[in-house]
Amino acid sequence: MATLDDVQADVTAQTTVVASAVTLLQGLSAQLAAAIASGDLTKIQAIKDGIDANTTTLANAVAANTPAA
Repeated sequence: MATLDDVQADVTAQTTVVASAVTLLQGLSAQLAAAIASGDLTKIQAIKDGIDANTTTLANAVAANTPAA
């Protein structure tokens, strides 16, 4: 059985992960806005590819760390 300290540690770890995801999404948004403003289709495609790769990585991590129901 988890202790209160274990639960607190889990909450702290989750907070760190959530903050990292928010930072990632904010960075991608800024990069995409800059690429769109520049009209550079190569940059836009590179950012799209990065978004796709990060989406896959994040989805796999969530699936791997979600307990079965």
